[in-house]
This record gives sequence, structure tokens and C-alpha cells, in this order.
Amino acid sequence: MGHKPVRVFLLFLLFCAAGRLLSQGVATRNAPAAPRGAPSGRPFAATFDDIGTKAGLTSPVIVGNAAAKKYIIEANGTGLAAIDFDRDGWVDLFVVNSSRLEGFGNTTPPTNRLYRNTGKGAFTDVTKTAGLDRAGWGNGVCVADIDNDGDDDIFVTYWGPNLLFLNSGKGTFEEAGARLGVAGPPKEWSSGCTFLDYDRDGRLDLFVTSYQQFDPATTPAPGKTSNCEWKGMPVFCGPRGLPFGRATLFHQRSDGTFEDVTQASGIGAIQGFYAFTAVAADFNGDGWIDIYIACDSTPSMLFRNEKNGRFREFGVETGVAFNEHGFEQGGMGVGVGDYNRDGLLDIVKTNFAGDHPNLFRNIGGGIFEDSVLSAGLAVNPQYVGWGVALLDLDNDGWQDIFQVNGHVYPELDRGGRNETYRQPWLAYRNLGDGRFEDVSVVAGSGIGVKHSSRGAAFADFDNDGNIDVAVMNMGEPPSLLRNALTGSMRWIKVALEGVLSNRSAIGAVVTIEAGGVRQTLPVLCQSSFLSQNERRLHFGLGQAARVDLVRVQWPSGKTETFDGGTAGTTLNLKEGAGRK
Repeated sequence: MGHKPVRVFLLFLLFCAAGRLLSQGVATRNAPAAPRGAPSGRPFAATFDDIGTKAGLTSPVIVGNAAAKKYIIEANGTGLAAIDFDRDGWVDLFVVNSSRLEGFGNTTPPTNRLYRNTGKGAFTDVTKTAGLDRAGWGNGVCVADIDNDGDDDIFVTYWGPNLLFLNSGKGTFEEAGARLGVAGPPKEWSSGCTFLDYDRDGRLDLFVTSYQQFDPATTPAPGKTSNCEWKGMPVFCGPRGLPFGRATLFHQRSDGTFEDVTQASGIGAIQGFYAFTAVAADFNGDGWIDIYIACDSTPSMLFRNEKNGRFREFGVETGVAFNEHGFEQGGMGVGVGDYNRDGLLDIVKTNFAGDHPNLFRNIGGGIFEDSVLSAGLAVNPQYVGWGVALLDLDNDGWQDIFQVNGHVYPELDRGGRNETYRQPWLAYRNLGDGRFEDVSVVAGSGIGVKHSSRGAAFADFDNDGNIDVAVMNMGEPPSLLRNALTGSMRWIKVALEGVLSNRSAIGAVVTIEAGGVRQTLPVLCQSSFLSQNERRLHFGLGQAARVDLVRVQWPSGKTETFDGGTAGTTLNLKEGAGRK
């Protein structure tokens, strides 16, 4: 009997804590850090140094007021894209820029930036000559060859009309969003985007997410309601309490224009969410591309392709809507890969501070189980996670995780709190037994430098066989983390060209066999956070000297097997040239 008052009091405290968390504008649950496993003792050969400024990435990304954010639109930041726009074999970088509510007075507002890779460890700003010097409140980016002419085009989402830049193949771009029918409403706050061929007609369609319906005239000021606080501190409001966003699906007609098929496809049947990153991949292995969306403070969503031009939302049923305890989360970024080498596509998702990320392990048929605790990834809940990827950082044949972080409230840096606006990044090494190990402290000087980061694009920018990382930093120029990998681990790359499929081969799934093991990666459009990685697929081979064979499941539904190749090379595979 003596313990009953204590239990009642503890329950009361838990109820009060839950009430405080629910009254805040963003989903969080004060999740504790899980205990760290014993160090493996294995050396980690990948080290990352920031060479961004030295390489010529010097223009800052401006998103709202740097000192204080009055509205949520100032906080979410932008993405960037790894793109070889001139097809010279060197990956270039496109960086989305944003704006300020108070304007720029007599100074020139910032624009998006296109940095051309010179192949000599440096980048040249070719924004103006390329015709991409557009100002506006930019957010996300996705890249694909939408007209199948061999050159990658660029779609950028905005608070305002979206822009579609068509690549001329001569180093210049023409904006054609309104003409082709994908500009969207003039006051929409679009966030994520991805190109995909959902009906397998060989033409890329376009999926666009909207974070929320934002109007500063009707949005409360910081601290005015219970959704405008962070642990008792007045901050900008939302997303809870503000109007929901939506998702839009555009189908590409045979003449290259697009039609809005949101309602006809079933996408419009789902409402009530704050949508960020959109990732298109075949998650259930049926040969038809699906769509996963990381949502903020609402359940994340998985739209399964019904193979008849329609989608059905199965996030709850497939296990990817909530965390391991059934709570909605502040989802931001998404990475897709096969971390346990079972041939099934898994998902890693980043979330807001006070929560763990998700590691959704595909257990077959597109059904997932959140393995974040058993995988050892619940050790850093103090960070707000954004850009993320499942990629082999040290070329040992196992896909690792890289995550960039940054809080949304600059006011945290005014002192007296145990949280900071700028945060370090994280690298997790795959131990090969379903577990990951935090190796951030030994992964180079570039990892520990603090920024408030958002988008991240993963690519081999210097063509040395190692995965590098470009990162968007709020109010600063981008970082470029060069992976100075040492040791004898080998690699191979796979580049695809569709024929019956879309030429970019977006939606393909590639499996290689080397050294007696199989590895699988998808060809994605958008992933990370509102960003795009290099489409050339990178496989670490460990000590294997060659790849024995490559199996490609093309977006057209066709499956082919190709001969392998020697480590240290790129396999350029064209649909129809392999063995059925």
C-alpha cells in the first residue's frame, strides 16, 4: 500500500511530461540514449575532411533570418544535387538557395548555384552562364533526364511556383515549369520531389510533396500558442497547429507535357500530413515503383503501386508509419539500401531531437520492422537529423550510414541550455551482423565541425572510388567532405541506361555478386533530405578483385543479367544488351 502513492505520482509526472511534449509544435518524446555496445576494435579507414572552401564552394545558402526564426518556413533549409550536367564524367553540384522574409534591400538576392567540377579538385561557379541564376524561396531538388535526350534536367521546389530547368546539352538550361504543367499553385510551399515512371511507359512522371499551406498573415508569432514553444522557450509555431500540406502526382504525356493525376491515381485520397522527402523505389520487389514519404509530426507514408495507374497508402500496415513504439515522429530524411545483404530494400529515416532514427528492415513483401534499437542506432537522440544515406563508406562490402544534423532554433545558442543550433555529423560503420557502430570520432576532422545542416548529396566527386559528401549548411557555404579512404579495399561502379525504361533508369534495382556475396542498391531520384545523390551506383568489394555478374531489374519490368568486371572500374550497362 505504501508504494501506491509513489506509483500514482510517477504516473502523474509521466502524464505531465507527455502533455508538455504533445503541446509543442513538433513530434518528440525525450527518448533516452540507448547504451553503446562495446567497441569492436576494428579500424575505420574512411576519414572525411571539409575541402568545400578550398574547392570553390563559397556562396552561402540564405534561409530566413540567421539570428532568430519568426516562422517555420525560415527553419527547414534546402537540398542539393549531385549531377553531371555536361556529361564529362565528373560529378557537378547544384545547390538550392532560399531567401529572407525581410528582403535584401539594395543588395542582390541569392540564387541557386551550379558548380562545375573541373576534375582538378576544384569547382567553378557556372550558374549565370547556365541560366540557373533564379532567386526565390527554394527548398528541394530532383534530377533526371525527363525527355530521354541524354542530358539531366533539374526540378526545384519553392514556396511559390516550382521551376523545371531543361538541359540543352550545351551547358545551358531553359526554365519550362509552367509551360510543361508542373509549376503548381502560385502560393504552394512545395518541399520534396521525385521523378519516377509509375506506369512503366518509359516516360518519367513527377511526384511533389507540400510541407504545409503557409501564410505569414495567419500564422501566430513565436510563443503565442502551445504549438509555439520548445521546452518552455518561445519559438516559431508548428508544424502542429498549422494547415497541412499535400502530395501531387503529375503524369507525363507523350508530348512531354504533364497532367495532374493526383485524384485519379488515389494519391489525393490521403490527407492530413506535413510531407518532406519523397523516395521512389520498388520496396516489395514486384517490379513496380512505390513512393515513401518522410513526414514531420504526422505518420510517414508508403504509397504502394497497384499496377493499374493507382496507389494505395500502406504505411501503417507495412510498419513504416511510426516508430517502434507506435508514435508519430518528426521525420526529415530518408536513405534506402540493403544493409544486411538479403536482397531486400531497407529504409533509414532521420527524425527530430529527442527521438531515435528509424532503421526499417525489410522482412519480405515490403513489410518492415524497426530495428533501430538492436542495430545500435539509438545512441544519439540529442540531434536533429536531416540528410542521410545507406552507402559503403569504407568499401568493405557493407553499407554504412552517414547523417548530417542541425537544430531549427538559433535561439538555443543564447546560452543556458544543453542544446545547440549547430551540431556535429555522424558516421556509423556497418559491423556486418545487423549492428552499427558510431565511428564519428575517428572519421576525420570534417565530421566534428558543427553546422546547422540540412540536405546532403553523396557522390564520388573526385572519381577516386570513395564516397564523398556535399552538405548544405544554414547561412554558410556548402561543405564538401572528401573521403580520404586508406587501405586495400576495392570498389566497382554501375551506371545504367534505360531503353524501354526511362533513360535515367530511375527505379531500377541492381544486385552484384562478388567474392561469394551479393549486394543490392536501387537507382533513386530524390533521397537524403530534399536532395539527390549521384545516380552511378557505388559498391564496395572488400578484397574481391572482380565482380562475377550483375543482375538488373529495370523499371520497365524486364530483368537482365550482365557479365561482371574488374574492381576499380565503372560498368556501363544498357537495357537490352544483357542476358535474360
